[in-house]
Amino acid sequence: MRKIRLAAAILAALTLTAGAAACSGSSGSGSGSSNKGSTAGGVKHTGTVSLAWPATPDFIFPFAPATNTDGYNGNLTNELWPVLTYSGDGGQSIVNPQESLFSSITWAPDDKSFTMVLKSWKWSDGQPITSRDFTFVYNLLKYNWQNWVNYFQGGFPTDVTSVSAPNEHTVVVNLNQAYNPAYYVDTILNEVPLLPQHAWDKESASGAVGNYDETAAGAKAVYAFLQKQGGDMATFATNPLWKVVDGPYTLSQFQPNGTYTYTANPNYSGNKVYMTKVVNEFYTTDVAELDALRAGVLDTGSLPLNDLQQANLLKSEGYSITADDLNAFASVYVNFWNPQVGAVFNQLYIRQAMEDLINRPQIVSKIYSGDADPGNGPVPLNFGSLVSPLEKSGGPYPYSPSTAISLLKSHGWNVVPNGVTTCTSPGTGPADCGAGIKAGQQLSFVYAYPSGVESVNQMEAAIQSWEEQAGIKLTLKTAPFNSLIGTIGTCTQASHPASTCGWQLFNEGYQPYALYPTGNQNFNTNGTYNLGGYSNPEMDTLINDTDYGNNAATFLQYENYAAEQLPQLWLPDSDFINVYKSDIGGFLPGNPFSEAINPEDWYYSS
Repeated sequence: MRKIRLAAAILAALTLTAGAAACSGSSGSGSGSSNKGSTAGGVKHTGTVSLAWPATPDFIFPFAPATNTDGYNGNLTNELWPVLTYSGDGGQSIVNPQESLFSSITWAPDDKSFTMVLKSWKWSDGQPITSRDFTFVYNLLKYNWQNWVNYFQGGFPTDVTSVSAPNEHTVVVNLNQAYNPAYYVDTILNEVPLLPQHAWDKESASGAVGNYDETAAGAKAVYAFLQKQGGDMATFATNPLWKVVDGPYTLSQFQPNGTYTYTANPNYSGNKVYMTKVVNEFYTTDVAELDALRAGVLDTGSLPLNDLQQANLLKSEGYSITADDLNAFASVYVNFWNPQVGAVFNQLYIRQAMEDLINRPQIVSKIYSGDADPGNGPVPLNFGSLVSPLEKSGGPYPYSPSTAISLLKSHGWNVVPNGVTTCTSPGTGPADCGAGIKAGQQLSFVYAYPSGVESVNQMEAAIQSWEEQAGIKLTLKTAPFNSLIGTIGTCTQASHPASTCGWQLFNEGYQPYALYPTGNQNFNTNGTYNLGGYSNPEMDTLINDTDYGNNAATFLQYENYAAEQLPQLWLPDSDFINVYKSDIGGFLPGNPFSEAINPEDWYYSS
């Protein structure tokens, strides 16, 4: 099921209630999630459920290397080692009190420090979760943040001046600047799990557990060992390290084809888990997934929007169907680092022309059957008051081939509709092609996207045709998600060599929001998911002002600026059509604010 993007949820809303939950929220192991409100009286206490995924995880240690951007790793690890703060409680835009690992977080009046009390939970081996597990995580990242995929400049742990543990369940974290507490709780701590210090603080498989993380050399050795073990896919289900979890499930099987199985953690401290086994099935195409649903061998999955006519048939075969209006935006990554075309992409008018040629309303109506956000900018329309008037009105770049052609001609390009447009006026003047663009430069790009989804194939073919109206030639390249992201992920701010960072355009899919839509991971110069190297000082300032403050007007300024500046090309984001066996309870309400699904909330009705 398409419930995640790269790793963790990235964003959250200024006016939502995460701040209140962060400051005074309390929940122990007895607290109930809203998903379980209807379980009384008709619940089977066991069961196996199967899920469908379009790609496979390749790393199990929760702190993947900086070059590993396989988003499906989060699907694997979140059920084993949940993050400290979990976004969304069913359909409510709050920090989830049941799924999160803290019972309270209290901020100092200056918003530069907080005290977090951890729940009195246990690891699967019976050992208690303590504040030492948090300091273990902090120490590992303190000395290894450069090789952590979810690090962004200035964030955790480099924003921490000190950490203390006054007792076994309490930590005090002092920061080097004031933050918007809601932002920090939802977006920063949302990336951080607890790890079992008593089992993982070792430098080799045969070595003894110690306190190695408390020195720089020891922390580096432990981190290197865990990362090496974490990439060994053949031992995901057998390595003793990965048997010590605090989540609702343990990993009991991992097959070479990417299918893996969870078994309920008998020592899970949260609510009762009814699905005792969860089989995560890998399907290379949406057609294969639909065939499995039709055959009755798959319990939950998704219905492609181009196959909505199958809905009634699936219902007659015992499935329920719901639409999930995702809090997400979809886009095309642009590689500003590319040595052949990076200078072209750096010209805003080029990106504007390309966006002017994408007929987003037609994608929504003809390809997604009307079930999609129109993609007018970086914020989905279901964010209500946080959607700017500019986005509500259709965004700054409505479909207009004539506008695109005029833009290119006015900047020194010989436009050849259905051919290839070339630069005839190199230079940096207002009527020239722009810095770094040579005479004869062609508007010809390789456009990559994941294979296996027919509606996406249709959209990309349509975009290819529309861009040709202004002589912009797109060569489509499709491959399995894991193959593509393995190439895209080699590009980082620190290293983006042409030999391994040669991609040009990449449609990865949608990018989920949590509760705080600030764009820090995607559009900030040093953002974790700024895969193409976009850099704009004004954008950075607007993002930082939103991260560290709580002024809704500042957020709207950021939103409009991002919509206009096109750090990525905006696309419609289709709704997600859930298909699940009708006797599965707890499936609804869904959680649009998190990147993960929650089989621990499900049960079979008796």
